Amino acid sequence: MLSKQTLESSRIRLVPLASEHLPELLRCGKDSELWKWVFTNYCRDQRTIEQWFYGSAQFDESEQLVVAIIDKASGKVAGNTRLFRVDKLNLSAEIGHTFVATQFQRTHINTHAKYLLLKYAFEAIGLVRVQFQTHEQNQKSRDAITRLGAQFEGISLKDRRLPNGNYRNTARFSITDEMWSDVKMNLEAKL
Repeated sequence: MLSKQTLESSRIRLVPLASEHLPELLRCGKDSELWKWVFTNYCRDQRTIEQWFYGSAQFDESEQLVVAIIDKASGKVAGNTRLFRVDKLNLSAEIGHTFVATQFQRTHINTHAKYLLLKYAFEAIGLVRVQFQTHEQNQKSRDAITRLGAQFEGISLKDRRLPNGNYRNTARFSITDEMWSDVKMNLEAKL
């Protein structure tokens, strides 16, 4: 269902994540503030990013597409994201595990990346639902998801256990195939 291909807009390329991207990801992920709401800081050091890459990032290609985000103007890796939890029966998936380097935040990077993944999900592989999840208190992420045109669905209480033993309440959003044409038009106006 998923294919390892490059997705491209006028300003970025999404390329299948490869080991050659790790040094740049490690460099652009050094800001500890990037990891405030995330379970694991996989850019903590070389060993951690390699464990993440060979474990999580390469897990079952039939269920996820993990990509490096490349800024065309600078040629730099700006971060990474993925389309994952692809459910072939229910034609749904999730977009997330996104991190964008501090220098590329509040720029074109996230909008272009999410547009490309959404277009691929709805138009290339025929999904009917794409969801987004974030920590209930991560307002920056919630605002970014809302700007994409996703519908807020609610809060799942004590959804995930955090490394410190506390539980996370998760804010859930979605875009469905019926919403896609309006969402696409709005995103294309922002590109």
